[in-house]
Amino acid sequence: MKLATFTAGGPPELGLVQTGDAGADRIVSISRAAPQLAADMIELIAAWPTAQREVRAIGELGDHALGLCEVRLLAPVTRPGKIFAIGLNYADHIAESGVAAPEHQVWFAKAATAANGPFDPIAIPPGGYVDYEAEMVAVVGVGGRNIDRDAAADAVFGYCVGNDATERAWQHRTPQWTLGKSFDTHAPFGPWITTADEAGDPHALAIRGLVNGEMRQESNTRHLVFDVWDQVTHLSQAMTLEPGDLIFTGTPGGVGAAMKPPRFLKDGDRVRIEIEGLGAIENPCAQDAA
Repeated sequence: MKLATFTAGGPPELGLVQTGDAGADRIVSISRAAPQLAADMIELIAAWPTAQREVRAIGELGDHALGLCEVRLLAPVTRPGKIFAIGLNYADHIAESGVAAPEHQVWFAKAATAANGPFDPIAIPPGGYVDYEAEMVAVVGVGGRNIDRDAAADAVFGYCVGNDATERAWQHRTPQWTLGKSFDTHAPFGPWITTADEAGDPHALAIRGLVNGEMRQESNTRHLVFDVWDQVTHLSQAMTLEPGDLIFTGTPGGVGAAMKPPRFLKDGDRVRIEIEGLGAIENPCAQDAA
């Protein structure tokens, strides 16, 4: 199933996305059909073992349906509890970064306030050096602590398309990357969560990043150095993973900072990230009015 958070001009609602022939895509409001089911996506994910049958039935009935073109899709999890991202996790990105392959997984946090909608603007701060990073995002479901690799797949609820937008000047001011990765709007993801059962093998998906229609990144998730199961296992040794937490799983080569000369995002640019089977997000870039 494809689950989204959206607004039709009012408060955020939960929806089941149904895609079909061109022009037939629609979203069925779970919030209108079963308001008692969950107040937000985190509650729905936590309740999923018992709620999924009702959500499927809501989709089959098709009541409270709206055309996708009639709504605004929001970040599927509007305020994640945790956003973690792994660095240096594709061989070609490691090579373009000019560093040795890491012996251990390299992790950093992105602030929850960085979460952004799949088609909403990415803010460019004054004098900023903002870069794009196409990434598959794993959304935690059952979660837990000290998750074995054999159980890691069961801990993942689903997958999204993401962009680990980065302010490079801030990133490299200090050895800690968190501030450079945490500017408001710098974690757009979506357009919805494709549940793990529908997504299939997360390690066999084509991934692409384009800026103004120009292909900048093109790879496949099979090239992850540490795969999703490694990532879940590793993170859960340090912390309890909870429903709705986000894991940005790494970016392939082709980032703007590695180009000669570097090509950073500017006001008016459009960044599109596509992942096979998961959809696409496309964010305009706009000077930060704040």
